[in-house]
Amino acid sequence: MAAAEVKPTVKGLNRTEALASIMQDPVWDVVVVGGGATGAGVALDAASRGLKTLLLEAQDFSAGTSSRSTKLIHGGVRYLKNPRDWGLVHDALVERKRLIDNCPQLVHAEPFVLPCFKKWEREIYMAGLGFYGAMAGKDQIGRTRMLKPEEAEKVLPGVKTEGLLGGVEFFDAQFDDARLNIALIRTAATHGAVCLNYMPVVGLERIGGLIQSVTVEDKHTGESHRIRTKMVFNCAGVWADQIRRLADPQAAQLLRFSRGTHVVVDRSFLPGDAGMLIPKTRDGRVLFAIPWHNAVLLGTTDVEVREAEFDPQPSEDEIAFILETASGYLAKPLYRSDVLAAFAGLRPLLRVPAGQSSTAQASRSHSVISEFGNMITIAGGKWTSYRRMAEDAMLEATLRHLIEPRLCITKDLPILVDETFNPEVIEEAACQGPENDAKVIEYALYARDFEGACTAEDILWRRLRVGVLNAARAQELLPKVAAALEGREYAAPAASVANEAETHAEEAAVQCSGKAADEVAEVSTEPSSKSVKPEVSAEALETPTAAEEVVKSAEADAEVLAEPSSKSETPEVSVKALETPTAAEEVVKSAEADAEVLAEPSSKSETP
Repeated sequence: MAAAEVKPTVKGLNRTEALASIMQDPVWDVVVVGGGATGAGVALDAASRGLKTLLLEAQDFSAGTSSRSTKLIHGGVRYLKNPRDWGLVHDALVERKRLIDNCPQLVHAEPFVLPCFKKWEREIYMAGLGFYGAMAGKDQIGRTRMLKPEEAEKVLPGVKTEGLLGGVEFFDAQFDDARLNIALIRTAATHGAVCLNYMPVVGLERIGGLIQSVTVEDKHTGESHRIRTKMVFNCAGVWADQIRRLADPQAAQLLRFSRGTHVVVDRSFLPGDAGMLIPKTRDGRVLFAIPWHNAVLLGTTDVEVREAEFDPQPSEDEIAFILETASGYLAKPLYRSDVLAAFAGLRPLLRVPAGQSSTAQASRSHSVISEFGNMITIAGGKWTSYRRMAEDAMLEATLRHLIEPRLCITKDLPILVDETFNPEVIEEAACQGPENDAKVIEYALYARDFEGACTAEDILWRRLRVGVLNAARAQELLPKVAAALEGREYAAPAASVANEAETHAEEAAVQCSGKAADEVAEVSTEPSSKSVKPEVSAEALETPTAAEEVVKSAEADAEVLAEPSSKSETPEVSVKALETPTAAEEVVKSAEADAEVLAEPSSKSETP
């Protein structure tokens, strides 16, 4: 199916049309810098108010923090420890319900179980989680309850049962972060916003104390464009300070960065529908184990970093920490070999108050800062509160007379989801094996034409989630998807010399039997006329002459193997094992036995 033949159910993202819009050199009411959750939320709020809105993203939409979350829409259980954060929790729980109502295709209520292994632990956590649920008021999405040991085991299959004294069940919401981000971008486009990825802002022009224009550079063409605007929303996440310093190189640092790593393992470790909350880890955080897209997502860590990298990577220490912590609560222990994929994201945290040293203690509250005349920076925050953050930023812009006062309508505004394809079905098939690659290619062409995807990584990591579910399959698919996006046929690379040598060694092992034949296969690292026999048909092997030839060939092989050679590249241990007359005789005896069998015709002639 050609991608052009499929029509989207919501407005597509056409980069050519978007580029034509900025070439006309209009004056935009609003320029939004950053295409993650915060930027997408601001662009949708502004466009839905009828403002002429342009969104600019330096990478792909949601390529930063917004595609690397724990996939939870939640109030934040761990913030209950600090009464100062209770208002943050309440607001987030209200937004949680709004998001479920506005986008039920991508956001749903999810049960969680906190397993208890100590006396009175169940009752203590029941009080805390009961309070957490009650904070949502009329926006509760499920009932918190205590579970007996047998109930906890039933609701949470895969939990460690030894010493289990029960648990507490509560509810939060789960979502697909990258897909929700694309849905927000496309909904904003439907309301008139122009959205461009791979278009980093490289300069700000200030005249008379106000930003008059932004300069962007197209990553695909290298061309620069000057874009005039009435105001700028800085929604660049962990890179917000870099944008601020385009306006003032001496601007003080607003943000601190924390890296959170997540690990993906097979669904068999937690085969039920409920997630698990591990209430306390060494670094003072909680840890989740969540069924997600036919796998189990484990996370997250909290490691402070100094630089905001575009592609942060998980460390082996973080992966080991997650596996060790989760293994203490699972029936089956986890090992490094069980990891299907791992990914890391950077959290934008407001500068930590004096005396607070750990980023794990830092709140996920957000701040709206008006600066440089007509720039508003949104710093901090989290996915759950993206809509509220956008509304707060638009209110600030209104109070500063940077935009006309208009009503916010996003509280009840449906988020449009394109249902032409079901990406979850496609990615599940893709993870099963290469026999489903054609489905991936078909969707990739559609995502290129209608969802703003420009690279194979955009497809496999964000439009589909193969990259965060099965790293090995994603790497296999990368060149195939890249070829399809470029409109060319994929050509598989030729087999390497090493692979050919390995194949010859396996053939030699099949033609000989027993222990000596295994040793021959181990030694044979290079094709050789003395060690690799040409293929012989079953009929030819059923004659005494052919049988004698097998014996002679085996004797020649034995003589060669018995003589050490300075040119041999065989590991020393294998050479010594074959340098004895006994090993050489075994080759001959084995070949003679094979020859006797081959010399006798059989009605069941299915020669191996």
